[in-house]
Amino acid sequence: MDEQELSRRFPEGGEECLTAAVARYGQPLLRYCHHVLCDYHEAQDAVQNTFLRAWDRRAQFQAGSNLSAWLYKLAYHACVDGLRARRRQLFASPPPERGTDYIGPELRAALEGLSPQERGLVFSRVMEGMCYEELSEVYGASPAALRKRYERAKKKLARSLAGAKAGKEEAS
Repeated sequence: MDEQELSRRFPEGGEECLTAAVARYGQPLLRYCHHVLCDYHEAQDAVQNTFLRAWDRRAQFQAGSNLSAWLYKLAYHACVDGLRARRRQLFASPPPERGTDYIGPELRAALEGLSPQERGLVFSRVMEGMCYEELSEVYGASPAALRKRYERAKKKLARSLAGAKAGKEEAS
């Protein structure tokens, strides 16, 4: 099933539409959520919640509109919910140990210095190659506003990485 047919059939479609959506968008959404949350296991939960929400709310999706942007919007909100839960959990118990993955400690620290929206925006532009018009549908802001937010996030990330590098050199 191609992307346009899937977008057209998703609101009334059966399980085959959900299966096709998971197959088409599951991995990109997992990468997106991983970069927003900086935790692979939480990202898996967020993607699962995204597809559960999509299935529950499929009647609200307008047939023929951009299914990808709608799913990214649901994923962003699932990530924000996950971050809220993490914050509540921090006050109740010590934070869980993080597993090892391909993000180094300096980059992880720099990414965690960004807001979830900034992380999502940077990842969407850099890794997914999404244009500002697509991001406009995801974040509900104008392309010009998102371009400016992206530039600010990029500068903030660069400053954080430069500070980490300078601190590392001083320690040596």
